Amino acid sequence: MRIEIHSAANFLVHLLRIHHNGLTDAQLEMFKSSLSEVLRRRYQEHWFPEKPTRGSGYRCIRINGKMDPVIAQAGTAVGLPASYLHTLFPSELTMWIDPAEVSYRIGENGSICVLYDSSSSEHQGLEDLGLERVTKADNAGNSSSTSGCKESIRTMEFYLDPRGVQPFEQMAAYVSS
Repeated sequence: MRIEIHSAANFLVHLLRIHHNGLTDAQLEMFKSSLSEVLRRRYQEHWFPEKPTRGSGYRCIRINGKMDPVIAQAGTAVGLPASYLHTLFPSELTMWIDPAEVSYRIGENGSICVLYDSSSSEHQGLEDLGLERVTKADNAGNSSSTSGCKESIRTMEFYLDPRGVQPFEQMAAYVSS
């Protein structure tokens, strides 16, 4: 569970960092620690390595019209209001934190990208994000190993407006391609 939570927290902090939001590295580290602790406590009784899909809905982080309560709780604990965090994340973000796999989707129709897959022995050089293997799945659910999601993570900052005002939804098409 520790690796999966670490991967998810690192990715969410990376999204905040590339948004040029004015948060200091210390604030981002405090948020990451808080989020990791909230997730660890939340998943403690809902983690089933022998049946990874069991409890998957409970472990899903979802930002759509409103902020996910888990992210809000972690932010509030370190002095970052949920309303402020909501403005920094994509308006549509879904993340699944399951035993042996962490994946996400930006946008309602975006591709599902795998951040961490324990069955992979392949390392893609994204240790700073806590990523093991990056896989792209098309909307039909077929999965193939590609560099599409990996490259989207590396180049997201390029596609953001340098003033940090370009919405994440404009990146969703890039992540999905």
